[in-house]
Amino acid sequence: MRVGIVGSGFMARTHAAAWANTPATLVGVHTLDSSGEEAFVRDFGCQAFNSLQALIDQVDVVDVCTPTYLHMGHVIAAAHAGKHVICEKPIARTLEQGEEMIRICRDAGVQLLIAHVVRFFPEYARAKAIVDSGEIGQVAVVRLSRCGFKPAANIPDSWFHDPEKSGGMMLDLMIHDFDYARWVAGEVESVYARSATGANATAPLDHGLAILRHHNGALSHIEGSWAYPPPLFRTALEIAGSEGLIEHPAGNANAIEMYLRSTESSAQMTGLPRSSLIEDPYTLEMQHFYKVLTEGIVPRVTAEDGLAALRIALAARESARTGNAVQLRG
Repeated sequence: MRVGIVGSGFMARTHAAAWANTPATLVGVHTLDSSGEEAFVRDFGCQAFNSLQALIDQVDVVDVCTPTYLHMGHVIAAAHAGKHVICEKPIARTLEQGEEMIRICRDAGVQLLIAHVVRFFPEYARAKAIVDSGEIGQVAVVRLSRCGFKPAANIPDSWFHDPEKSGGMMLDLMIHDFDYARWVAGEVESVYARSATGANATAPLDHGLAILRHHNGALSHIEGSWAYPPPLFRTALEIAGSEGLIEHPAGNANAIEMYLRSTESSAQMTGLPRSSLIEDPYTLEMQHFYKVLTEGIVPRVTAEDGLAALRIALAARESARTGNAVQLRG
């Protein structure tokens, strides 16, 4: 399987390193960043293509790692050429774009896989497996936090600073946890959010809180931030069910902890070894996508999942803007 990457930034380089741990061959890269192209070719031993079409013509799979607002054009070009596509999250900047991308890929008979990598982080995947096993009973409350510094804060003209291009922190960062909450607790019926933002890119303030109500009655409390000073980046998860609690506190030495209700004592704690974190989630993600495309296994995350996460993120942005809860259709 021959893979070509569109883009040469941080995520493109992360995907390239992950592909190196699969049987796939990274053929080349197409990027408009000439300095990034030179370093990419040198570091990953692949070819540079001077046009998107030239790259597409030489590969079986196109891996789109470009800014969010460019996803649609790159995905559609690959689909029209009959090539499978892996696309970084968010799937697109708008629902209309995402829906069109899915339709065109479906009509072309190609796979569109969205790289929601949190589903591949070992502690998050393990927590999901525990939920599916029924060990903590019916999920009631999910708490998720993802807080760090703003990307490209020292680059005034970066696309990250333009909400029309990036969608802001809720669309670019919190979407990870919107996707995970839906994966764990099911479809979402309403979103209520608040945010605090600042206009100064060199001293950014972009912090958000959202409450998702799921169709089954569960609630998800989600926090996201681009307000921390670099290099701080912290995540945490907590899933409370009728029979117990799963916890992955920020900075904890264990991958996750589980507390189960017991007739003999109020709680039982089970520590899960951190050895499960050795494998890189991006490598796990690309190894999974490789099997989806070569062996036909069911994808852990689909284009429809990516669209659903985008719908939640856009609803959170709208709720934060208006101060009202947003009802999701369906």
